[in-house]
Amino acid sequence: MVVAVFRVSYTGTMMFDIDPNQTVSLGSDAELDTLLLIWMWPFGNKFDLNCSIFNIRCHLTDDKSLYHKAHGVIFHHRNIKVASLPKEQRPWFQKWVWFNMESPANSGQIPEINHLFNLTCNYRLDSNIPVPYGQLLPLSSGIEGFELPPKDKLVCWIVSNWNPNFRRVQFYNELKKHVQINTYGRAFNQHVSDQDYTKIMSSCKFYLSFENSIHKDYITEKLFRPLKLGSVPIVLGPPRQNYEDHIPADSFIHVDDFSTPKELAERILYLERNITEYMKYFNWKNRYEVQLAKFGQENACRTCSYLQKNRRYQQRTVRDDGEFSLQS
Repeated sequence: MVVAVFRVSYTGTMMFDIDPNQTVSLGSDAELDTLLLIWMWPFGNKFDLNCSIFNIRCHLTDDKSLYHKAHGVIFHHRNIKVASLPKEQRPWFQKWVWFNMESPANSGQIPEINHLFNLTCNYRLDSNIPVPYGQLLPLSSGIEGFELPPKDKLVCWIVSNWNPNFRRVQFYNELKKHVQINTYGRAFNQHVSDQDYTKIMSSCKFYLSFENSIHKDYITEKLFRPLKLGSVPIVLGPPRQNYEDHIPADSFIHVDDFSTPKELAERILYLERNITEYMKYFNWKNRYEVQLAKFGQENACRTCSYLQKNRRYQQRTVRDDGEFSLQS
């Protein structure tokens, strides 16, 4: 097959050029093993470089001396420093991958990296390499008689980032006028350990799975952890239809299903009195189980697997339009 040779220009906006007059043939005997270079550790947190837990046969490395051999280089958006990007010419077979699990509202734009990357890896389902915060996987066999953990709290919320301008805070302030809400986290001057989190979540009938910003597919562990631990999530985020791209329609309550917080409170109180109706929110547990994403490691391994299956050079780059959409 034939692929275009390109060179990277670090002048001006750091866009790269593609020379349409130069081509290189890639033989059919290309090596089976793929090498992905991790240019920087996400938030400085290292992870296991072994992909066997995902049944992926790939090689991950953070050794920058292997830059010229790497089939791909992955860059974590929140750690990108323009001055620290590779200065050497990019090998013709190498793809650069933009990796980010934060929402656009929490990801500052970097104009210099417009059109610098070939691929995207993030939580969005339309990303080149989608890695959602969690997913529901079919059970190999159904679980009969799901047993609900003992509950002694009606509604719970664990929150760290408090901003009175956030929709979730405004909604909470109205909802608490009509139903009791047990609150935890730094926003309420309480530290919650992982052990505390599990204990709290299991004891709550409902949990406020309120996202800090609203964007397509930005559906985080705030949804998937309550699902896993046996609490019914009350979600505030993208539209219901988007949630249904990820989980069954009868597994959660969406705030937009109600005209007012008071109407939602009335539904919560109704379900508290009607256990049969409440238990319907757990029907999915007879068919699926929750799997949480392994931040960083899973992104790198899924990216390496993608590169292994897609060796042809793609003349596409990513433009930062606030959502990082793929451009031809």
